[in-house]
Amino acid sequence: MLDATLIKECADPSLKPAIVEHFVMAAGSDDPLAVTVKSGGRLVLVPKAASADEAVAIVRQYAGQAVVRVGLTQFPAGVGVKEPSDLKPDLVDACQNLRKGTAMFAKVLRIVAKWYGNPTSKDVFPQIFEDAVYAWKTGEFEGVSVFQAEDPGGGLANQKEPRADKSEVDVVDAEATLQTEAEPSDEKKIGTAGIRIDLSRIGGQR
Repeated sequence: MLDATLIKECADPSLKPAIVEHFVMAAGSDDPLAVTVKSGGRLVLVPKAASADEAVAIVRQYAGQAVVRVGLTQFPAGVGVKEPSDLKPDLVDACQNLRKGTAMFAKVLRIVAKWYGNPTSKDVFPQIFEDAVYAWKTGEFEGVSVFQAEDPGGGLANQKEPRADKSEVDVVDAEATLQTEAEPSDEKKIGTAGIRIDLSRIGGQR
C-alpha cells in the first residue's frame, strides 16, 4: 500500500488519492527500483537492482531496443528520450516516479474518457479506469500510442473508485437478479397451470 504522504506530496493533483492507489496496485510495483523489460512481447529476465545506480544501468542497457518499465508506476522509461544516457536516476526515485507516472496516467485517462465522449456519470468511470490501466500496460488504446499522443486536456469528472473485488460483487448481483426474475415467472407458471387444470376439469364434467 502506498504511503498517504507520498501520494499527497508527489502524485498528480488531478487524480484522487484512492485512484492513484488503485492505479499503482493494478499497473505498478511496490518496489521503487523495479525494472521490467519486455522484448517482442516476452519478459526478459534482468537482475534485481539493489541500488538506484544499478536500476538506471539496467534501464540504459535495454532502452531503445526493448520495452522498459521502471519504478512504482512502472513508467515507460524510453518515452521522450533520444539517448539512453539521457535517462535520469530520478526514474527510480519514489516521489519523482510517482509524479511522472501519475501525470502520464492522468493523460491516458483523459484520452480514454474522450473516446467515451467524456461522460459525466460516475458509473462509467470504473470502465474508463479499467481501459486506461490496460492502455498503460500495452501502450495503446484503440490504435493510439497513448504515451506519445497529445493530451486532450480537461478535467476528470466523477472519479469513482473501481470496486475492490468486482467478481464477488458481480456474483451477488447476478444471484439477486436471477432471484427477482425467477420468482414472478414461477408464480405465473403455477397460477396459469392451476387455472388450466381447473378449467379443463369443469369443461370435462359439463
